[in-house]
Amino acid sequence: MLTRFFHAWERRLAAVTTDRVVRPFDWGLDWLPKTGAHPTTDPFAIIAQWASGIMADTDRFFNAPPSARFQLDGDVLRFPSAYETPHPKNNTVYARYLPAARGRSGKRRAVVVLPQWNAQPNEHLALSRLIAKAGISALRLSLPYHDQRMPPELRRADYIVSANVGRTLQVCRQAVLDTRRAVDWLTAKGYERIGILGTSLGSCLAMLAAAHDRRIEVAALNHISPYFADVVWEGLSTAHVREGLDGSIDLERLRALWLPISPQPYIERMRGKRVLLVYGRYDLTFPLRLSRQLVHEFRQRQVAHEVRVLPCGHYSTGIAPFSWLDGYTLVSFLRKHL
Repeated sequence: MLTRFFHAWERRLAAVTTDRVVRPFDWGLDWLPKTGAHPTTDPFAIIAQWASGIMADTDRFFNAPPSARFQLDGDVLRFPSAYETPHPKNNTVYARYLPAARGRSGKRRAVVVLPQWNAQPNEHLALSRLIAKAGISALRLSLPYHDQRMPPELRRADYIVSANVGRTLQVCRQAVLDTRRAVDWLTAKGYERIGILGTSLGSCLAMLAAAHDRRIEVAALNHISPYFADVVWEGLSTAHVREGLDGSIDLERLRALWLPISPQPYIERMRGKRVLLVYGRYDLTFPLRLSRQLVHEFRQRQVAHEVRVLPCGHYSTGIAPFSWLDGYTLVSFLRKHL
């Protein structure tokens, strides 16, 4: 009975958004590096070869060259993205900086906060303020194609998750590079212990960043899945993206192409870090089976982690009292381990 109730509620909450656009499938070959002629004209084989090369050296793929072009204006931090897209507005990164109360403990600890897909500019600010009150400074990052980074032709952040295979790979990579540059800024300000908190899409990106940045010691991952493609294929929030994919590619192939931006290959890289895995028992956007699968993988590999199961779904996580429970769970973990 509870399952039926929450699933019906999740579908009603998802239906509130009426501006989702089904965009046509595209291999996105124009988003791949220009490396000269390919030995094949098969677009799947071209991207598969590129993805295989990425997996052979993911440190190189997710490396963010240092930059000195940081500008803090009030509580707004700006800096150039390490990856340039064809949309100039998207190539400047914005973040809201909420320092903890003055004092040695507040100065030394900081968390990068990555919100969910299509988060509004003020979302996660209340959570960030709560983190700051707990004595940990928070830097709430705007994801690519969100907020001020959105070009005029978009109403939603469609270019970070879409039926364009190559673009989705590169824009998610961009988010990880942006995160690593944010960590650069925090360490330059004297923060000695860095954590990361990601929700939904932000959770996936947070794990990719933590897996490739030794400075990130603590990761709170809020809504989880081992594979990027499976969430898009099965999730309630991405049904319109799946519609664009249908008939052009199957799940197995899509999973292989999007493996570089999936948490699954990087579980071993989380060894030695403090990791919290949070999921909702009635989630239809990050389906329960997928969340449990990632937890199982951590257990099988004996990579230390903690698990919290919320008695709600994906959308309902943002509604009281579940939002309070989620916030308490995340902040308590960060305060304890960071």
